[in-house]
Amino acid sequence: MFDIQEQLKKLPAEPGVYLMKDKYDNIIYVGKAISLKNRVRQYFQSSKNHSSKVKSMVGHIHQFEYIITDSELEALILECNLIKQYRPKYNVLLRDDKTYPYIKITLNEDYPRVLKVRRVLKDKAKYFGPYTNLSAVNDTLEIIRNTYPIRTCNIDIDRAIKNKMRPCLNMHIKKCVGPCTGNVSKEEYNKMIEEIILFLSGKEEKFIEILKEKMKKCSEDFNFEEAAIYRDKIKNLEEIIQKQKIDTTISDLNQDVIAMARADNEACVQVFFIRNGKIVGREHFILDGVMDSSKESILGSFVKQFYSQQEYIPKELIIEYEIEDNFILEEWLSSKKGQKVSIKVPQKGEKKSLIEMVSKNAEEYLVKFSDLNKRKYEKSLGALEELKQILSLESTPKRIESFDISNIQGVDSIGSMVVYTNGKKDKKEYRRYKIKTVIGPNDYGSMAEIVERRLKYGNLPDLILLDGGKGQVSAVKKVLDANNVEIPLWGMYKDDKHRTKGLISQEMEIELDKTSNLYRFVAGIQEEVHNYAITYHRSLRDKSLTKSILDEIDGVGEKRKKSLLNHFKDVENIKKASFEEILEVDGMNKKVAENIYNFFGGVDE
Repeated sequence: MFDIQEQLKKLPAEPGVYLMKDKYDNIIYVGKAISLKNRVRQYFQSSKNHSSKVKSMVGHIHQFEYIITDSELEALILECNLIKQYRPKYNVLLRDDKTYPYIKITLNEDYPRVLKVRRVLKDKAKYFGPYTNLSAVNDTLEIIRNTYPIRTCNIDIDRAIKNKMRPCLNMHIKKCVGPCTGNVSKEEYNKMIEEIILFLSGKEEKFIEILKEKMKKCSEDFNFEEAAIYRDKIKNLEEIIQKQKIDTTISDLNQDVIAMARADNEACVQVFFIRNGKIVGREHFILDGVMDSSKESILGSFVKQFYSQQEYIPKELIIEYEIEDNFILEEWLSSKKGQKVSIKVPQKGEKKSLIEMVSKNAEEYLVKFSDLNKRKYEKSLGALEELKQILSLESTPKRIESFDISNIQGVDSIGSMVVYTNGKKDKKEYRRYKIKTVIGPNDYGSMAEIVERRLKYGNLPDLILLDGGKGQVSAVKKVLDANNVEIPLWGMYKDDKHRTKGLISQEMEIELDKTSNLYRFVAGIQEEVHNYAITYHRSLRDKSLTKSILDEIDGVGEKRKKSLLNHFKDVENIKKASFEEILEVDGMNKKVAENIYNFFGGVDE
């Protein structure tokens, strides 16, 4: 038995990370502290200064663990990793997990290439980005490669020259100057690379001048079709430049400008990515669980979670509010980047105006997000709120697990589990079970078995929904009681036409309104778990049929078995086939065809 008051006395006055757990051993909160002793004790002292969110969390804490670290910086890094791993219920969580493309110039090679990548490595190459618009990256690469005949291959140039390797098609169609031939000096090749770097570094005017020279030459050579292509490229490029311009003279630093807006339990953080004084992209991020959290706390959580999963760290973060752990975050980001990173909160001037622009964009998106996602919300999170009310649950069920049993004529009984997290299918959590202890078509016993096996693993659900009626519910309730587990348990029962009708427990029955979002949500879960079971059952049945029957016939190996199934589609059709029809199968001979025909000769049609 975990004695919280006794364990509080043993807490060390050292930096570290603490993990709060509920009675089912689920991690519901992860935090860090300069002094574990002081920080963790605060939760269990007078609650009059606690927010409603903290009060709710403390009410669910059954035990806690802690990990001592050597420094506050190590604690911050560990906290980031654990939040990403466990996504605890009471932490502010970044909903989006996005990675962005970069343009990489392989300056670590004698004849550099220009590539699209998603990871920034410390390999002496030069990186540009991140770009939030993938099509913009592809368009930029196309412009570069159509203008400069640089190589795209990854062959060893020195070895190619030494072995007198034949150049590829790109050289013959003038898409590459062919450094592999040895006829191009490094100096000549690198002049093109220097111009590309100028373009990507924001010196597009120079690049446009080059395109205009090419367009002019095409016109002089009466190659008007190609000249028109260059004309369109110049026009598109000038439009891109105009969109990227900021009415400011801030600097040529690489910066991320971060501001936010909030409404109820959600917040929108908007980030403008500025590279060399130009906006190369902007992105929005939605955070959940922000109720009762300060703006400073929300932005701090965002910075930790977002930059823990990003390869590239800019030189400067311009942030709307002073955030928690500002100095330790600067230290962390600097160590990650390998050079000094500053976090600044402007109070006036151009940077303040820039923050206000980003903040306005965040507010605008949050309004649009609310409108555009209202129906999605009603179908998922909104339905969860309805489910909480109608079933009288203590809290909104974040994790729902649904179970079903499938068998055909009592053969190959299997169980399936589907999982919904925050109202959405969580397919990586789906599981299938072969029934081991129950013989014959016993749905109640089979359901009890798979739930019993499920309870052996952690991260238990907030709600269990069974595809079945009161019998299934009673069978599983005995399992929960035997394991001292308290999880709300309901069955999803159907009407005479096998359509979802309502929810049933041991005590009551609730018929659902067929026009409601809740009905559609529950019916969707019931259909999902049923289909998941049926699909698995069919795969087992087909596998069983092909192994138990065809493998027993002399002369039928893997190749002929595959040919037979491709030709006849299933074993039943093979049974009905004539000798002549079997002989038509690819790779078949008379002897084996006779064996197959005779093998099934006694099978009734």
